[in-house]
Amino acid sequence: MNARKIIAASALALAATGLTACGSGDSDASGDGPTTIKVWMSVDQPIVDGFQTWLDEKSKGSGVKVKLEKVENINQLIMTKIQAKDTPDIALIPQPGVVGDIVKRNAATPLDDVVDVDALKKTMIPGTLETGTVDKKLYGLLVQMNVKSFVFYNKAAWEKAGYQAPTTIDELNALTDQIKADGGTPWCMGIESDTATGWPATDWFEDLILRYGGVDEYDKWVKHDVKFDSPVVKEAAAEFEKLMFTDGNVLGGRKSIASTGFAKAGFPMFDKSGPKCWMFKQGSFIPNFITEGTGVNLSDIGLFGFPAASAGGENPVLGGGDLAVLLNDSKNARQVMKWMSDPELGVDAAPKSSFISPHTTFDLSLYPDELTSQMAKVAYDATAFRFDGSDQMPGEVGAGTFWKEMTAWISDQQSLDDTLKNIDDSWPSN
Repeated sequence: MNARKIIAASALALAATGLTACGSGDSDASGDGPTTIKVWMSVDQPIVDGFQTWLDEKSKGSGVKVKLEKVENINQLIMTKIQAKDTPDIALIPQPGVVGDIVKRNAATPLDDVVDVDALKKTMIPGTLETGTVDKKLYGLLVQMNVKSFVFYNKAAWEKAGYQAPTTIDELNALTDQIKADGGTPWCMGIESDTATGWPATDWFEDLILRYGGVDEYDKWVKHDVKFDSPVVKEAAAEFEKLMFTDGNVLGGRKSIASTGFAKAGFPMFDKSGPKCWMFKQGSFIPNFITEGTGVNLSDIGLFGFPAASAGGENPVLGGGDLAVLLNDSKNARQVMKWMSDPELGVDAAPKSSFISPHTTFDLSLYPDELTSQMAKVAYDATAFRFDGSDQMPGEVGAGTFWKEMTAWISDQQSLDDTLKNIDDSWPSN
């Protein structure tokens, strides 16, 4: 699930008519397009401010002004504005499926001749360019990202116990058994999230399918060319079941998972009497919940990347992010898009925000704390990046039956076979 769906309020905060006028800004007589290029995004305000600072400096002397604006519910808002022919020049879209919808409406300009794709291939995490590619053309350029393939822990307690980060799933299983043998409860787990209950389980499945099937099988599964009722999904389910359903593995047991809020599930790691559970798989946004809920510092939280299926095998990361889409084509808008493709785009945003660059060349020392630097390094060392699968599936599946059926299975209301069949049956026919 996209991080902003989790953290932000779901209500529409802005009606389309309530925004400042979009479309072209002040034009010059050169034919280069508007001199003020308007960019919409729904990222956190500190990221907006950091991008604005950097772009203001970059655009000095060019005759082009860049105006960034944070808007809510950008996915729906952009589609409304496309219909009204009143879009900003560039928009940062948080879902590849929406980028595809924009392309279907002939409302986006391919970026292959706008940005230096060959240079980007050398600096960006493998797979990030493919995230915004539609019909073999680049339409959405990932400019900032979040990552979900992490396991968090209580650093001081972990080091005292002498535990080592696993590098394979077999080692993860062995560590789970070791913690239990030592008298601890290995896993913190909760999937409750109000009307979105179930999404943390989908992230588990996505990470496991990425590892057992590789990126090609994962991509086919996201498109439903590989069904839910298939060997690779059942293999992922068997591992999830082993870790989460085995007696003593999860705080509160299987019966507690569906009723435990995802945001609070990691709090018991920092109980004053010692960890009540030892590991918590979640995304790069979760440390802020932990610090606010427990009073610990970010420096008290340790992490490791979710391990590979086998030693030396593929080690991809799952995540999300924001894709820059060129909506109003002009020479000046293209120039702004080129600036936004620069690996240095986030240098003013990184020290003061949750920004993570998709460029492996980005200076890790610019991130505001060691934990964020570690998260970025896990991503930069990955063999590939893949966007959250449920966010790419049709809405009635990715934000519907996938969540609900996982919840029913985890709650022991139905079998795995019924769960997978129900999700397959819910997939739209066209």
